[in-house]
Amino acid sequence: MVTRAQEAPEALSRLEAELTELAGSVPDPELPVLTLAELGVVRGVRMHEDGHAEVTLTPTYTGCPAIEAMSADIERALTGHGIPDVRVRTVLSPAWSTDDISAEGRRKLAEFGIAPPRPHAADGPVPVALSVRCPHCGSTETELLSRFSSTACKALRRCTACREPFDHFKEL
Repeated sequence: MVTRAQEAPEALSRLEAELTELAGSVPDPELPVLTLAELGVVRGVRMHEDGHAEVTLTPTYTGCPAIEAMSADIERALTGHGIPDVRVRTVLSPAWSTDDISAEGRRKLAEFGIAPPRPHAADGPVPVALSVRCPHCGSTETELLSRFSSTACKALRRCTACREPFDHFKEL
């Protein structure tokens, strides 16, 4: 019997790409408006010779409590696609960065009422004192209410123009 991992290299590459896309289509358990691909946490899928699929996943931060839910959801998605043995491996290097969030993910965050993280230059430090744009009215006149919000990766802010509170996905 030929396992999926023993298929021709080009077919294997297509399968791995298909499974990576499928794993990436899983909604984030804390921000279901985003997929794991849009969040940038799915690093890839590799098929092994014994037929198991290994998914590499990088959490948004080391103590992220959603990593177990992400892993279980990915396992369900891939086993539902006919892969009987799925193993999700958490990798911390290279570390996840808010720059890993796709443009579509940033758009969806803003549409959902969460100020997306500001991108930073790859060769420079993350800015810490720039204004955050209100996702409700677009004003940059906002204030920090709390360094932490509904999750540790978000801060709670308020717009001084429209007075609406909102989450801001912190830059990392």
